[in-house]
Amino acid sequence: MKNAVVVSTHTPVAEPASGAAAAAPAGGPTADGRTRDRVLQLLLAQGAATAAQLGAELGLSPAAIRRHLDALLADGDVVAREQSVRGHRGRGRPAKVFVLTDAARLRCGRHTYDGMATAALRWIARTGGAEAVDSFAAEQVADLEARCRTAMEDAGDEPLARAEALATVLTAEGYAANASTIASGGQLCQHHCPVAHVAAEFPQLCEAETAVISRLIGSHVQRLATIAHGDGVCTTHIPAQPGGPHTTANPVRTDR
Repeated sequence: MKNAVVVSTHTPVAEPASGAAAAAPAGGPTADGRTRDRVLQLLLAQGAATAAQLGAELGLSPAAIRRHLDALLADGDVVAREQSVRGHRGRGRPAKVFVLTDAARLRCGRHTYDGMATAALRWIARTGGAEAVDSFAAEQVADLEARCRTAMEDAGDEPLARAEALATVLTAEGYAANASTIASGGQLCQHHCPVAHVAAEFPQLCEAETAVISRLIGSHVQRLATIAHGDGVCTTHIPAQPGGPHTTANPVRTDR
């Protein structure tokens, strides 16, 4: 079911006087912030709108709506696209329409992706058993493994150096990862997990990811902590390699 969004229309919005601070409770949203939230909700309801349409709906002057849209563009909440014109096109450039970015849409609406993924895995487990869940988990990380392997072609063979290269790739994939040396070898930390809620019930997802990390680094590894199980960071230990060369990974500071 689509999210139902009620947006009151043609309600004048008071703009603060030029150079004056918007009155707002301490720590509360400013008048500008509230207006921009209304712009986002309107775009969520309509899908796309021109600056003129948004200004008319919210009772804002062209200059005022442009100011808010410029701020939303700078924050990455909206993008501008050329308005598609059907039939005969008049002279001049078509108007720009504004739409929400994926990140803004996630914040504005309630989504149930995690619930759907968990339900799907429950169905797989009921109908295919544990082996089917294992196969699904392995297939889900196969593309990630291929992308990481390609990006790590020049990382060399030393495991801890490869861990550092892997951390860079995982960060680009949205995992916010870093690698570091410790007394017993090294560790790879991931500060974000895109499937944490699902993996809390289906640890096969974490296990498949750990197997990928092991293959990419070229060494046995051990998962010490996962976000899915309530830890703050997913931490993977990489044992020291006897007689191995010195790693290029960033060492962990011990003076803090």
